[in-house]
Amino acid sequence: MAKKVVKQVKVQAVGGKATPAPPLGPVLGQAGVAIGEFVNQFNEQTRDRMGQIVPTIITVYDDRSFTFVTKVSPMSRLILKKIGKDKGSGKNRVSKGGEITRAQLREVAEEKMPDLNTKDIEAAMKIAEGSCYSMGVKVID
Repeated sequence: MAKKVVKQVKVQAVGGKATPAPPLGPVLGQAGVAIGEFVNQFNEQTRDRMGQIVPTIITVYDDRSFTFVTKVSPMSRLILKKIGKDKGSGKNRVSKGGEITRAQLREVAEEKMPDLNTKDIEAAMKIAEGSCYSMGVKVID
């Protein structure tokens, strides 16, 4: 007989450096997840993405067991990493937060492709370009 799903929790944690401290610990505790066990498994699985924000979906079952799926870092984080900045522009129409080339935009789109709802690289690039626009990052050729 299959386990019954009790809850699904979405969290964002730093890859390889998750701790039971807030904000992760309280969220997991309310969901009934063994916090230490999750932290150990998460850190082991994300050791190659040390320091990156890793979105994770945790599925909690009725016997307090859990499974989790890690996703690719958010699009905005990937873009900021490519342009070498800490943050984008606070006023995207007034001031620009940086510039990104089409080649760099393609790399970002290819990296984020597994989490997007498209299989076409051109469509993925348009999605990434929209994220750039909202962050105040100018796309140059």
